[in-house]
Amino acid sequence: MQIPVYQIDAFTDKAFGGNPAAVCPLDAWLPDETMQAIAFENNLSETAFFVANDTGGYDLRWFTPAAEVDLCGHATLATGYLLLETLTPDAESVRFETRSGTLGVVRESGNLVMDFPTLPAAPAEIPDGLTDALGGHQPSAFLRAVKNMAVFDDEATVRAIQADFGYIAALTGMGLIITAPGDASDCASRYFAPQVGINEDPVTGSAHCTIVPYWAERLGKDRIHARQVSRRGGDLYCRMNGGRVEIGGRAILFMEGRIALP
Repeated sequence: MQIPVYQIDAFTDKAFGGNPAAVCPLDAWLPDETMQAIAFENNLSETAFFVANDTGGYDLRWFTPAAEVDLCGHATLATGYLLLETLTPDAESVRFETRSGTLGVVRESGNLVMDFPTLPAAPAEIPDGLTDALGGHQPSAFLRAVKNMAVFDDEATVRAIQADFGYIAALTGMGLIITAPGDASDCASRYFAPQVGINEDPVTGSAHCTIVPYWAERLGKDRIHARQVSRRGGDLYCRMNGGRVEIGGRAILFMEGRIALP
C-alpha cells in the first residue's frame, strides 16, 4: 500500500524557514498506531492526516513523533496550502473538522488565514525552579492556559534563553511559551513542548491562540504581527475576532513522495 506525503514549510515563503509539516491525504483512516508510526518516522513536529467527509470539507488529525494532539496550527496551514494550491486550486477556502471543532483556512491578500479558537491564559504563580530552568532569566509574568506562558521584557532575552527541557516536561500543561515585545514585530516568542517529543517547535500556530489574546489586550490593538524567533523563524499575521483568532501566514512546498506501507 502506498500513500502520498507532502512536506510543506509553514509560516514562511522560503524553503528551510518556518515550520515543516508532513501532510498525508487519505481515502480512509489508517489505524492509529500506523499514523503514529508514520509521524515517528517522519520525525517532524507534526504529521497531518486528512480524509474527505460528507459535508464538503475534511476531517483532520495531527500527530507529533510521540502523540496525537488536539490542535496544531502549522500543520493546518500546510494542509490548507496543499488543498488550495495543489489538490483543489479553484477553491477559495477549506473547512476542517478536528478535535478542536471546525477550523477554516481562506485565501486573503496573499496569505492563507486560519480561523482558530482563542485560548486565553490566566495569571499564575511562577513555578518553583522556573527561573533556573530558563538560565537564570526571571519572567515578569507567568500565565497558564492549555500551554504555560512566561513573559519577558525584551526579545533579546527570549532569544538568549537555553531551556531545561526536563524541567519543562514535568510542568503541568502542554509545554511552555516564552514571549516578549518584538523588535520588528508586536511580539516575539519561542515554544518548548518536550512532553510530546518536541523540545523546541520552530513556529507554533496553536501557541498564538494564547499569545495573541495576551498581546492584543496589553497593546490595545486587534491586529498583531507575531514573530517566532526559533532558529528557523516565522511570521504570523493575526487578528482578534471575538472569541476567535485569525492566524495568517504563507507556506511553500519542499518535497513530495509516497510512503510504502507493508
